[in-house]
Amino acid sequence: MIIGLVTAVAASACYGTGSVLQAVGSRKSARQEAATASTTGVTQHGGPSLSSTAKAAVTWEFMLGTVLDFIGFGLGALAARMLPLFLSQTVISANLIVTALLSIKLLGIRLRRPEWASIAVVCAALVLLATAAGHEGSGSTARSIHWWLLGITVVLMGGGIVIVRLLGARAAVLAGLLSGLGFGAIGVGVRILDGLSPLDLPALLSDPALYAIFIAGGVGMYLHTVALQIGSVNGATAALVVGETVLPGIIGVLWLGDHSRPGFAWVAVLGFLLAVAGAVAVAWLGEPDAHAAPPATAENDREPAPPAPSAVA
Repeated sequence: MIIGLVTAVAASACYGTGSVLQAVGSRKSARQEAATASTTGVTQHGGPSLSSTAKAAVTWEFMLGTVLDFIGFGLGALAARMLPLFLSQTVISANLIVTALLSIKLLGIRLRRPEWASIAVVCAALVLLATAAGHEGSGSTARSIHWWLLGITVVLMGGGIVIVRLLGARAAVLAGLLSGLGFGAIGVGVRILDGLSPLDLPALLSDPALYAIFIAGGVGMYLHTVALQIGSVNGATAALVVGETVLPGIIGVLWLGDHSRPGFAWVAVLGFLLAVAGAVAVAWLGEPDAHAAPPATAENDREPAPPAPSAVA
């Protein structure tokens, strides 16, 4: 349990730091697009084009953030195998706290008292969850569950791309939520994946859950990038928290055998609800991106101001 918690906390730190670095890279790309008065970075619906997202993804800040995301993914996968999903996913999703704190320095975001209070609620909820968590389930499921996971992942991620592109600049929270559902699908997929322990490559490569993980990870990363381009980093991350926490936690309890300590079920439920509520509160109370630009420096003073919150890279 302790090793699993430490692993989940380390994954949370990697994800949180990666989100802020990706946001810095996205905003740098937005300034460069604005400096050239480019219209190719915006779709007809006001959302970021694929070329705009690709440009954001090749900034060094974004690439470093992506490396941290991959490290966080590996650590999170280990945590999902060692802890109940309602605990591992919630601890990992506490990267919102890391994101909020680092965004003060790197993005110039100012947190107000209600936001600090919401972060404190999330911290308290994590303590409750850690106290109440029992042993994780075995993860053994019927092969049909693996196919269902793949099918639902394809529908959610494919439909998500279409809807987000249609909504354009209004899709920030939805893109964050869908990316969170994708990352939540990764947690479920890792838990039920065959051929890992002991390692059996034929069983691993023939498992539909493996391909659900790849699809959810790739598209989830793209949708998260879009959310960072067009919305508040805290708001996008909070929406991601809800997506990657609620559904996997419920699936873990109902189908994968996760449970709390005897007599602590109410503590687990309370901690879970408080964690989600605290994350939603940070998104609701988050300041607009007018405050999200990096603090003025000599270099920034020579660049055009970043676009308004409704504008897009």
